[in-house]
Amino acid sequence: MLRNVLTAAAKRPLIPQRSATTLAAGYPRVSKRLPTKYGGVYTVTLIPGDGIGKEITDSVKEIFEHVNAPIEWEQFDVSGESNEGEALFNQAMDSLRRNRVGLKGILYTPIEGHISWNVAMRQQLDIYASVVLCKSLPGVPTRHNNVDFVIIRENTEGEYSGLEHQSFPGVVENLKVSTRAKAERIARFAFDFALKNNRKKVTCVHKANIMKLGDGLFLNTFRRVAEEYKSSGIVSNDMIVDNTSMQLVAKPGQFDVMVMPNLYGAIVSNIGAALVGGPGVVPGCNVGREYALFEPGCRHVAQDIKGTNKANPAAMILSATMMLRHLGLDSTANAIATATFDVLNAKKVRTADMGGNSTTSDFTSAVISHL
Repeated sequence: MLRNVLTAAAKRPLIPQRSATTLAAGYPRVSKRLPTKYGGVYTVTLIPGDGIGKEITDSVKEIFEHVNAPIEWEQFDVSGESNEGEALFNQAMDSLRRNRVGLKGILYTPIEGHISWNVAMRQQLDIYASVVLCKSLPGVPTRHNNVDFVIIRENTEGEYSGLEHQSFPGVVENLKVSTRAKAERIARFAFDFALKNNRKKVTCVHKANIMKLGDGLFLNTFRRVAEEYKSSGIVSNDMIVDNTSMQLVAKPGQFDVMVMPNLYGAIVSNIGAALVGGPGVVPGCNVGREYALFEPGCRHVAQDIKGTNKANPAAMILSATMMLRHLGLDSTANAIATATFDVLNAKKVRTADMGGNSTTSDFTSAVISHL
């Protein structure tokens, strides 16, 4: 699906692709130069992250070892809990630039202290598109059935630009940066994603009624790009972000592909996760022209259950299967994803977030038993 989507974002001609289901989305290569591979084994940068990160990435490592996946990890235990981890962070970035593919948990970002290293990774590597997959699962009952939409979030600018200062004691100015080039890039990505996945509608989420220049630029750029895709049968519409939040919890079935600026994506992704069972079942990735970084779609550190063996590793496992497809290892990815869905849908092994008492280790063992 994404093998050519980034190239198509810059060049209009589209290359036909195989279809794929949403959660089993076939995320392929996004860079012209192949990821690092030696002797048939891909080298992948692994950043477990903070909170439950080590536990859920350990689940992935255990499953990969069981199926003999041709992956060699370069692991960096970067942590956002310390102000003194910059050297290790830089080593991890060098590894990502070398390998071009990474799997990561979420790094803690303090309210006071260093900048977000999660954001720094996306900006420095220009992995500009965040893709979050929200789909109902039969084994995870929720208020709404048949939810199936994709959130595509611009990852590198907006309020996350990090440009803020105190102009006078008690007065802070925070700059929201919006550019036509990046708005057009993410809009094309969204439409190309829809085309390659047989989706029918793309919705632009904005606040252009208030931020007439910033969000107005994003919306008008989206509308201009949408005109180019009319002949492909893709329907487009737009919705103000506060109304979007209400419509998501009331009638989520109206959404298919959603594209939006950075901050709105952070909020809407959490709503989407809540609709389908929580952050433990929502996979995601961040992709750019050269690099791909896979992580759970709902970015929660979950410090409160760190080290308790209670975390649901499904989102990380499914994100890892997306990574395998990106590397062209479809059969291994399909086997692991199918086993994970089988465990979720059987309702026998349920972690605390799904109303059960099973542990992270129990879930991992159950997935392995289905392989």
